[in-house]
Amino acid sequence: MGVIGWILLGFLAGVIAKAVAPGDERGGCILTTLLGIGGALLGGFIASLLDLGDPIDEFFDLSTWLAAIIGAVVILVVWRAISNRRG
Repeated sequence: MGVIGWILLGFLAGVIAKAVAPGDERGGCILTTLLGIGGALLGGFIASLLDLGDPIDEFFDLSTWLAAIIGAVVILVVWRAISNRRG
């Protein structure tokens, strides 16, 4: 998957993660994209630790999208827990 694919996957996964776990986070397209890219990396890492194969391999693969969205939701929940503790 190329750089444009990672950016597009990251943005869409970030948007879906924010819709699944709505909250009052601010952040535009760039932060949403970074959330999704980080989620894809986290989801792929966790899947490889659990020996579930390589879920982040093709753009149109369901496992790629599931790993990215689940990873982004995890990052979003952790971010909320940390930010609520500070504020």
